[in-house]
Amino acid sequence: MNHRTPRPWGMALVRGRSMEPTLHDGDRLLVRYAVAPRPGDVAVVRFADGVVAVKRLDHHGADGWWVARDNPGEGRDSWSAGAVTDADVLARVVVRLWPRPGRLPGAPDG
Repeated sequence: MNHRTPRPWGMALVRGRSMEPTLHDGDRLLVRYAVAPRPGDVAVVRFADGVVAVKRLDHHGADGWWVARDNPGEGRDSWSAGAVTDADVLARVVVRLWPRPGRLPGAPDG
């Protein structure tokens, strides 16, 4: 039998400017799979059309997670693309690995 066990850790690469000033295009992130998501977390999510993105978890509703972008002038979020199902919250971002290693700050004041 050839069973593949999902790896609990992975990496993600940020593309675009929707998470500025928290994250920038080219940032490399350490992510953790199979961790219970919480409001305020930055996570890797999959929208209904299959696009995978790094977004901030805003709140959980009856239709799933509403995700936000830290930069309101760029990209997309649940207010333009709809909620993300629980199964489509793929991983939680733990730290930025490069180019500025460290924990992520909370959501910017808006």
